[in-house]
Amino acid sequence: MTDPKVYLLDGGTLVIDESDVHWHINAGNPVRFPVYSVLVEHRDALILYDTGFDLDHVNAVLPFELPLQTPEQTIPAQLAACGFSPDDVDIVVNSHFHFDHVGGNKHITKAATLVHKEELRHAKVPEPFERLGYSDLSFDHADVTYRPISGDYEIVPGVWLFETPGHTIGHYSLLVELENDRSMLFCGDAAYTRTTLEKEWIAGFHLDPTKSVEAIRRLNYLARTRDADIYPSHELASFQEWKLAPHYYGG
Repeated sequence: MTDPKVYLLDGGTLVIDESDVHWHINAGNPVRFPVYSVLVEHRDALILYDTGFDLDHVNAVLPFELPLQTPEQTIPAQLAACGFSPDDVDIVVNSHFHFDHVGGNKHITKAATLVHKEELRHAKVPEPFERLGYSDLSFDHADVTYRPISGDYEIVPGVWLFETPGHTIGHYSLLVELENDRSMLFCGDAAYTRTTLEKEWIAGFHLDPTKSVEAIRRLNYLARTRDADIYPSHELASFQEWKLAPHYYGG
């Protein structure tokens, strides 16, 4: 069996305070962090995990996060760099529906959207403290086709979603198994940084802090038992070490 190709798509950067990267740690220290998506070219489907942020939305609603995104860092441009168009994508999966993970969904109009049913409900009717996180509802466009799921889920052979709630109610992390290399475990916002995983320091944005810690422990367990390298979501130092599209892992 041929390994899937895994592309990491660069979606630009945002800024938040370090106390939101690691809850209650080093307040008053702004941190610029990357936003990226994962494109999996599998023999059975072209799968896109997360779609980054929409620059116009962030400038209008969350300008204090100081967004930086070039035209080359949009989802259509990043797909084109890999030889694809938005219409080529078969399946979209969002780790969760916060604005910096759904901004490109509106471009992917022919794909099925795998969605944790509880996550969709919270996005539509958020708790008061979740409203800014769920402020971009453009993912719910007229052409969207939802495929509701729950629990751990194998999308295609060797490409898994694992429930890691806490940051949000229906958060999913992604595991891509590679036969000829170590598997790749993408945390989504269940783990912003390597320190998150090492010290169990959760992010300041969360629905349930206890479940957030449990999710971190589950990620570490999955990495150990599935022989996987872990990819946190929002750490510039880690991101700068990775191969970015059009380069890829696997294949």
